[in-house]
Amino acid sequence: MSETGIQNVPIEREAAPRGLGSTLVLALGTFAVGTDAYVVAGFLPAMAHSLHVTESTAGQSATAFAIAYAVLSPVLATALARMPRRALLVGALTVLALANLASALAPDFGALIVTRVVAASGAAAFTPNAGAVAASLVAPAQRGRALAVVVGGLTVATALGVPLGNLAGKMLDWRAALGLVAVLCAVCAAGVRAAMPALPGGPRVPLRERLAALRRPGVVAVLPLTTLGLAAGYGLYAFAVPVMRALGAGAPAETWLLFLYGAGAVAGTLVSGAMVDRHGPIPVQAVGFAVLTVTLAVSAWAAGAGTHWPPLTASLMAAWGAATWFQTPAQQVRLINAAPRQTAVVVGLNSSALYAGIGLGTALGGALLAVGPSVALAVCAGLALMCLPYLGVTRRHR
Repeated sequence: MSETGIQNVPIEREAAPRGLGSTLVLALGTFAVGTDAYVVAGFLPAMAHSLHVTESTAGQSATAFAIAYAVLSPVLATALARMPRRALLVGALTVLALANLASALAPDFGALIVTRVVAASGAAAFTPNAGAVAASLVAPAQRGRALAVVVGGLTVATALGVPLGNLAGKMLDWRAALGLVAVLCAVCAAGVRAAMPALPGGPRVPLRERLAALRRPGVVAVLPLTTLGLAAGYGLYAFAVPVMRALGAGAPAETWLLFLYGAGAVAGTLVSGAMVDRHGPIPVQAVGFAVLTVTLAVSAWAAGAGTHWPPLTASLMAAWGAATWFQTPAQQVRLINAAPRQTAVVVGLNSSALYAGIGLGTALGGALLAVGPSVALAVCAGLALMCLPYLGVTRRHR
C-alpha cells in the first residue's frame, strides 16, 4: 500500500501547478490498479469452481500477477522512460482494461493466467508514473500531499476494492466483477486523457544503473525483509475466503470481514508512518512482526481447534491487515537511509521486492492450503517469526 514504487520515474519538465484536484483522477486510476491486484481474494471459490480447478490452483492467478509486476516494473520503467506521460498513463490503463475484460471472458485457467500477466504489465507501467506525474502537477509545497492522494487510491482499494469485489461476485458472478474492474479502468483512461496536460517523458535511466543500488550493503541487507515480511503476511490473503471459513465465518460475513481487514490495513499504515517518525523504523518493525506472528499463530490455533467465535474472527482479520501493512513505511525509510542519493531507485526496488513477496507467499500459501488452513496459517506465522531475528541481525541499517 504505502510501498508502491510511485517515485520510480522522474519527470523531465514540470507543467504549471494545477492544484491537488488535478491528481484525483490519478488516485482513481491507482484505486482501479489496486482493486485489480487484490480483487481475486473476494471471489476465489466461485472462480475456482467455474474454471474447474481447486482453490489453491485458482489463487496462483494472484501469484502470476504479483511476480509479473515485480519483474516488469523496473524493466518497463527503463523501456518507457522517454514516452510522453499522458500517453503512457492512458495506454497503461487501456491495457489494464482490456486485460481485465479478457480475464472475465477467459475460457480456462491457462488463459486466465496469461491475462493476469498482461494486467500486471499495465499496472507496473501505471503506478510508478502516476506518482511522478502527480508530483509534477502541483506546487513544490503540495507534492507530499499529491503523492498521498495517489497512494490513497491503492489504500482505499485494499479497504474497499476487495470487499466490493466479493459483494459483486455474490450479486452477479466473478466474471461480472472483473468486467466492472475493466469498465473502471476504461473510465479512468478516459478521465486521464481529458484531465491531464501533455507532459514529456523523462531521461532514460539504464536498467544497470537502476540496479546499481543493490551494491550498497544496507540495501542488500534490508531489501530481503520486504519479501520475507510480505510472504508471511500476505501469503494467504488471496485465500482469505477459505481462511475465514476455517475460522467459522459463513458467506454472509465474508464481505464485512474483508472490510475489517482493509480497515486494519489502512490504520496500520497510518499508525506505522507516525510511529516511525517518532521512534525510528526498527522498534516499529519489531512490534509489527511480533503482532503478525501472534495473529497468525492464534488464527492457526483457532482453525485447527474448530474455534468459531465471530468476535475473535473479526479481531484476527483486523489485526492481520494492520500487522501485514505495518511494516512497509519502516522498510521504505530504512532503504532510503541506506541509499539517500538513490531514493527513487530504492523505492522502486522495494516495490518489486514487495510484489515478489506477495507472489512467493501466495504460491506457498496455495500449496499449503491443500494440506489444511491451520497448517498454512502456522507456516505463515513461522515466516513472520523469522523476520524478528533477521531484523535483529540487520538493525544497524536504520
